[in-house]
Amino acid sequence: MVAALFLRASHPAVRPIGRPGQTVSRLGCNASLVQSSSRLHLPRFNGFSTSAAKYNVDSLDRTRNIGIIAHIDAGKTTTTERMLYYSGFTRRLGDVDEGSTVTDFLPAERARGITIQSAAITFHWPPKAAEENAASPEPGTPRSAFPHTVNLIDTPGHADFTFEVMRSLRILDGAVCILDGVAGVEAQTEKVWHQASTYRIPRVVYINKLDRDGAAFGRTVREVASRLEGWPAVCQIPWFEGGRGRFIGVADAINLQGLRWDDGDGKSVKMYTLEQLDSEESQLAEELRRARTALVELLSEHDEIMVEKFFECEDHLAVPAHDILESLRRCLLREEGRKIIPVFAGASFRNIGVQPLLDIVTNLLPSPLETLDPEVSIGGVKGGLRRLLSGDLLVEQSEKAVAPKGKSKKKAVVQAESRNAIESLQSCALAFKVVNDPKRGVLVYVRVYSGSLDRNSTLFNTNLNVSERAPRLLKMYANDAVEVDSIPEGHIGVVVGLKHTRTGDTLVTYAGSKAQPPEPLNTLQLRPINVPPPVFFASVEPHSLGEEKRMQESLAMLLREDPSLHVTTDEDSGQTLLSGMGELHLEIARDRLLNDLKAKASMGRIEIGYRECPLAATEPITQIFDREIAGRKGRAGCTAAIEPFDPDASSPPDASALSVLTTEGNQIIILAPSLNIEPNKRGIPESPLLPPGLDVPTFQKALSNGCLAALARGPQFTFPMHSTRVTLTIDPTTHIFGADTTPAALSAAARLATASALRTLSPSPGSSTLNPNQGTAMMEPLMNVIISIDEASLGAVVHDISSSRGGHIVSLDEEIPLSATDLVSAPQGTEDLPPIDPSKVYAPPDPFETATLSGTEMGGSTRARTITAKVPLKEMVGYLKHLRSLSAGRGTFVMGVDRFERMSAQRQKGVLAEVRGEML
Repeated sequence: MVAALFLRASHPAVRPIGRPGQTVSRLGCNASLVQSSSRLHLPRFNGFSTSAAKYNVDSLDRTRNIGIIAHIDAGKTTTTERMLYYSGFTRRLGDVDEGSTVTDFLPAERARGITIQSAAITFHWPPKAAEENAASPEPGTPRSAFPHTVNLIDTPGHADFTFEVMRSLRILDGAVCILDGVAGVEAQTEKVWHQASTYRIPRVVYINKLDRDGAAFGRTVREVASRLEGWPAVCQIPWFEGGRGRFIGVADAINLQGLRWDDGDGKSVKMYTLEQLDSEESQLAEELRRARTALVELLSEHDEIMVEKFFECEDHLAVPAHDILESLRRCLLREEGRKIIPVFAGASFRNIGVQPLLDIVTNLLPSPLETLDPEVSIGGVKGGLRRLLSGDLLVEQSEKAVAPKGKSKKKAVVQAESRNAIESLQSCALAFKVVNDPKRGVLVYVRVYSGSLDRNSTLFNTNLNVSERAPRLLKMYANDAVEVDSIPEGHIGVVVGLKHTRTGDTLVTYAGSKAQPPEPLNTLQLRPINVPPPVFFASVEPHSLGEEKRMQESLAMLLREDPSLHVTTDEDSGQTLLSGMGELHLEIARDRLLNDLKAKASMGRIEIGYRECPLAATEPITQIFDREIAGRKGRAGCTAAIEPFDPDASSPPDASALSVLTTEGNQIIILAPSLNIEPNKRGIPESPLLPPGLDVPTFQKALSNGCLAALARGPQFTFPMHSTRVTLTIDPTTHIFGADTTPAALSAAARLATASALRTLSPSPGSSTLNPNQGTAMMEPLMNVIISIDEASLGAVVHDISSSRGGHIVSLDEEIPLSATDLVSAPQGTEDLPPIDPSKVYAPPDPFETATLSGTEMGGSTRARTITAKVPLKEMVGYLKHLRSLSAGRGTFVMGVDRFERMSAQRQKGVLAEVRGEML
């Protein structure tokens, strides 16, 4: 690790660590690499030169695709800026407050001081010239001694931009989770940590801001154990001058050395051996020995090889640093069981601890070769990408597609077809982000999972079934870019000029001149990115009729960039409604629409997306659709019945149902008992009673789409339906009319029948809206709110939530529950494990722990408290300003949709009056 980057000085106070005669510490940028002509520069590495516009990539083993994840204001962007500075990428330190950062380049980001859009940037660590790296590594040399290509993504921390984090996590191989040393593990930290768990991404923890008053490294380590559900492996402990002075460096438990940073830009670092620490900082030296002992013992509990190393050395302090690093790496990359979480310390704003963190990125986090097999689906069969490339998955898919009536092809034929299909696949990539750049046009960020994406190659989009050419490829450096000829496997790049590709689309290139790749490669898809439902909306109106087309084009571009935004049209008013994840989310969308995309339009005030639910079941309603569609006669029938639906309490659907679709809180059941369905030669279910060319999957999809269209608008309040079960019944003798029954006609019939059944729910004029046997009721989003405040503000905030806002307190200072929209899969083997007892976790004592935790020396007002509550979304609009007024500016909160809940009669009346503009 750090030991590989330092040469010991004769005396730590005399000169910085480095080679004799070297003027800049190896922890900083090599002076020969810095160009004075510009703030940003791209040094030469292994043949890479910006003047030649050519990018020669390091081997995959020396590539790291990592992300920075954390709660808002934990120091993600500041840490990223220091990484770029010490790697030689920039010549000055960017500052969030000054708006001079590289990764926060959007005007809205610099104005607000937060990250809104994840930024991708590529640099090298360590910054060594190519000729210095030609020697082959000696045994025991850490990985950080040799140059690595680091593709870094700085993600947002605000809860409104959860989707931005999710789509970045989707393509990462590892992550650095940054914690605020004062606030500890915050609500959004826990949320993004569990999101990373869904993709099984190895993570290390960096505890930042240890220079601030109230910072508590030991307390934060214990919170890592209790809240992030892993065993913290303390690899560094903070170094406070004299034991209780200012934060000046870290003590490294892996290499048994102290690292002290001088005031300045952080490039000059002095290294102290354990013996030197004994003479100058004896208390720190003793704690460092305890940290090394605890680290070796923890690794021995999870790694058998470390046990053998310990018995060889017979002393915790004698175990070589390289063996500890390798053991940490094995534990971190382990797939099953509760993982070890390496923990490091620093203060990025004070330029302390960032270079060792970069060493850890290269030493511990995996390369693309070491990551889990990416999940793919092809022809209805799911598996790993490596299984696909080996041919096994295609054999399985081909055998599944053959009818089971003894007509299966010979095994040799299946294998030959699979081998030919695999040979035609040249590359496979995932488009994880789309950005409209004012200078370069539409930029599609891609992660290449196999092969190499070459310039001018034809990309086939398996989601949209369209082909597009890639005229230009870029390697992004935040807002700057370098044109390249190809993007190799395992790397992140940008394709310029694609007209159709969206976030989450799979792109493949293949050999041959055909319009589509050979079957079944045209169905190959990498695991998609799930889009959370929006809860806020605002109307968007063009300034004139002539501007409407321009506004719609701008909205379409906005949706390509951010799929968590939704655009709908209100049928009554004709208004265009833009929906998003929160107030800030919609504010940013408005800024992008009006300022960046130059749409001449105006946005109304932000509203809440309510829902409507049935109060009683309806009788079956039959409708026959009989009309010409595009010059062709269409005729079909359908019977629909509606009833209230509760996933936990409703009876299970009929076992004979053709299909059951549960989406957006509703359930659609299709019954067709007389269709006599059997699979055809290709394994696709068909029915002799359906018209020629209409298979069962198309039949099901047409009915479901028609029903969903009707459920988008409630009969009484015009809000989308929720908690509704629709049973569609098809009788072939009365609802199917030969060739006239097309998919479009079936969809129209299902929509008519469902809409007619909904209309029977509407109460008669003058009747009560909430008659238990008639009508529908309104539902509102109930939010899972997690508020972080100090002890002094607890009473005022709890009273405000309970009395003024109609919420109820779930817990105080307990583990934060995940909301219903944050579904996560626990790591394998951890489902039944008991929670970790923080008292059994090693954590160094905090020098100011008494004052910080008990509050006895500071009036009892400094203890951090966490409130978890359920509150209606309507009451949370504009809540941040109110919370800060209650907590003297210290309170923060995050929230997510928990569920939709039915309103009381009085609350419904008040909301309706406000929505309709009536006077109460």
